[in-house]
Amino acid sequence: MSNQGLIIEERSRDIGDFLVGRLIPFRKKRMVGPFIFIDHMGPTIIKNGKYMDVDQHPHIGLSTLTYLLDGEIMHKDSIGTNQRISPGSVNWMVAGKGVTHTERTPDDMRDGTEFLAHGYQIWVALPKHLEEIEPEFHHIDKKELPYWNDHDTEFRLIAGKGYGKQSPLPVHSELFMVEIKSTERYELQIKGELKGEIGICIVEGEIGACDSIIGKGNMLVSKIEDTCSIVLEPHTHVLLFGGEPFPEERHIYWNFVSSSKDRLEEAKEKWRNKQFPKVNGDDTYVVMPE
Repeated sequence: MSNQGLIIEERSRDIGDFLVGRLIPFRKKRMVGPFIFIDHMGPTIIKNGKYMDVDQHPHIGLSTLTYLLDGEIMHKDSIGTNQRISPGSVNWMVAGKGVTHTERTPDDMRDGTEFLAHGYQIWVALPKHLEEIEPEFHHIDKKELPYWNDHDTEFRLIAGKGYGKQSPLPVHSELFMVEIKSTERYELQIKGELKGEIGICIVEGEIGACDSIIGKGNMLVSKIEDTCSIVLEPHTHVLLFGGEPFPEERHIYWNFVSSSKDRLEEAKEKWRNKQFPKVNGDDTYVVMPE
């Protein structure tokens, strides 16, 4: 993977009863293509009435991509969206000039029954000329995403373009996110199939790359032209993501992303003064860390 290759170990932290592993930003690698933030949520058994409740909080300058492997989340936002997300479907919220949202365990699952919660919360920075667009929300059902097999290995294109296919998700830059599950040992072809920078997130199992075996909870980062041979061991589950990097640096503070530090200061002041649009019927407020 040449000298650009990095192996990033997941750094876990506990938020209430939910274990979250931060993959990027990483001190040596702030972004992978336009992807600026990836949180691995769980896997966590939700029990004893301790549910997921992420209160009203803001975003600017990015799109959020929620992808669940297990469990269900109810998303509500200041655009008026009220959308349940199930495993394999994609929630895509374009924050643009400013949006607020909540994420909670659905009411019908709050009956004391235990269930597994597991998924990824991903932020994709917007191109500079689109950072201040009007907010949007899109939900793409699992069955609408391109799906195919190569021998016993399953592929699903979650976002962008790859392997000669295109996801229906309305993205704003050249990117890709692909889910791959192997049954047998499988040599993964990347060159000629994807473009730009690449992150390989190992959800389950392990991969062989550049004379190393890398297990779950780690992420590899490289440029596609520098990527060495990748072998998925049997029963391995990975997410590939990345794309063409932007020419300008992106700054990040809390839930805000922008090419302008001044814009971040504006957003911080606006949230302190409770001037963001609100989720209808929700008076919760997450205090910004200072």
